[in-house]
Amino acid sequence: MSVLILLLCIIVLILQIVRFKINPFIAFITTSLLAGIALGIPVDTLAATIQKGFGDMLGSITLIIIFGTCIGKLTVSSGAASVIAETVMKWTGEKYVRLGLLITGFIVGIPLFYSVGFILLVPLIFSVGYQFKLPKVYIAIPMLASLSVAHGFLPPHPSPMALNSMLHADIGAVLMYGVVIAVPTLLIAGLLFSNTLKNIRTNDTGALDFTENELKYPKVRPGFTVSIISSLFPVFGLTITTLLPLVWKDEYVNLVCKTIGEPSIIMLLSLIICTYTLGFRVGKNMKAVMEDFTSAIKDVILIILIIGGAGSLKEVMMVSGVSQTIVNSLMQINIHPYLLAWLMAALVRICIGSATAAGLMTAGVLLPLLQLEGLDPNLLVLSIGAGSLMCSHVNDPGFWLFKEYFGTSMKDTVKSWTVMESLVSVLGIAFIFILNTIIH
Repeated sequence: MSVLILLLCIIVLILQIVRFKINPFIAFITTSLLAGIALGIPVDTLAATIQKGFGDMLGSITLIIIFGTCIGKLTVSSGAASVIAETVMKWTGEKYVRLGLLITGFIVGIPLFYSVGFILLVPLIFSVGYQFKLPKVYIAIPMLASLSVAHGFLPPHPSPMALNSMLHADIGAVLMYGVVIAVPTLLIAGLLFSNTLKNIRTNDTGALDFTENELKYPKVRPGFTVSIISSLFPVFGLTITTLLPLVWKDEYVNLVCKTIGEPSIIMLLSLIICTYTLGFRVGKNMKAVMEDFTSAIKDVILIILIIGGAGSLKEVMMVSGVSQTIVNSLMQINIHPYLLAWLMAALVRICIGSATAAGLMTAGVLLPLLQLEGLDPNLLVLSIGAGSLMCSHVNDPGFWLFKEYFGTSMKDTVKSWTVMESLVSVLGIAFIFILNTIIH
């Protein structure tokens, strides 16, 4: 009976978001209340349960997301992202232009939110297409696939960070595994698949004519090396503090790496460095830097609230025992836990459109899976992340962002964008199983 109640509550959640266009944060909180009452949680403790779930979820990731957003904002406003893009494109040239765009999308996509990265890099796609007389969707898909993979797989993006917190995974390991899985996934879903899209027509005036209306950047921009080191410092820091104790067996080294490698600390150090290298060093004063930070925080507040709302629903499911009941039932089906996580996330993603919400809902339900012996929480995070990217269609803002910017027909948007997202998802779970075989 409890499983049926939860399914009905999830349907109510989906209807609130999709049919009635209710803000996902409000939808999560109201659904948490309904689920708590229906599942028999005492009314006098229900509010405390919801507050605990909200606080526990945000307590571990809010600083990371905010610091990461501020770094991303500086990467854009300082011109560092454009420097990275231009330099990579010069290296690859016309012959390997799609590979250059893929690499650019991956590098820039790590510190930036998906929508910011999309809007920042679309002018580059149009400019390259105009310069080399190449079909725009053909050269766009490798770059957009990179942005999508970074958004779904890699910290410090909100969904992977929230999943890390919920599933008690190691953020450094998730980052390294995610990069390993991303490389072959992008080569197939980005480069190889885009070969089939040469004939898709675009309308250059669908959003903007970027050949004449390009983004304006500061007169003084950081160099390529400074841009790379500054924007990707969290990645370098997390990787080094994860690997160094494995190579250098020393108690003091282990303590230092554990302290500095704490995600919130590494993100704060990164922000301090970027404030100088991408702020003061390029001519910004303190007021201008703080205005960037304020703008960045405003952009991410709603995402943070949605994640907190998902934490409330997770807590209700845990306290009521329904999560354990579901997992006990699912474990009787002969299906691998990683594949189960991927399927659930994919189904929710198809229903509600939001990759972040799909990942959080799935993690909340499957949390008791971690009690299974031999299950790697890092790969479980990536399995859910891969599933949450499945089949972007008309209920996903990213679908319309692509369609309107490139001026493609509905049919061609599905043939290119939707298929690419689905390939990223399917290939992601396939390479997760391959990686699991290698490391375990």
